[in-house]
Amino acid sequence: MIIVITRPDFFEGEAEKIAQLLQSGRADLVHIRKPRASQSEVEQLLFSIPTELYSRLVLHDHHSLAIKYGLRGVHLNSRNPEPPAGWSGAVSISCHTLSELSECRRKPYAYMSLSPIFDSISKRGYYSTFTPDVIAAAHKAGLIDERVMALGGITFDKITEVEKMGFGGAMILGDAWR
Repeated sequence: MIIVITRPDFFEGEAEKIAQLLQSGRADLVHIRKPRASQSEVEQLLFSIPTELYSRLVLHDHHSLAIKYGLRGVHLNSRNPEPPAGWSGAVSISCHTLSELSECRRKPYAYMSLSPIFDSISKRGYYSTFTPDVIAAAHKAGLIDERVMALGGITFDKITEVEKMGFGGAMILGDAWR
């Protein structure tokens, strides 16, 4: 699975780029992550995306819009640690340590991200904390499997590599918007 995460800022032609990523098959899902945006700003972005793609969109903020528009899922984070009341769609979450991943695996998340697998492209000074041996051991122990997505420094040309490591796919931010 290939998941693209939006840049935190809005930019000209963003809705068209999101649609192109999904329609071309370069992304299976797009996570809309706009931590400083108002609900109306996120809603305006949604209005600009073809409605037939809503089933492939996940929100990091303003989760009530996921209910209102029948989106694919919500992503939990420190700003939004619980899904909205009445939510029955997919729920995902980010993990940054193997112990955190182990804890998250006990819950019914559709998928979890683990980061940073490689040095970040979009966040300066955000370096990988996992060696290849640590990743291999976590995969062998059953911590990394099809429900875990690699995040951090992922480019489209590294997808096969992370799948060989045992991840179910990858989440891409920096490389998708270059």
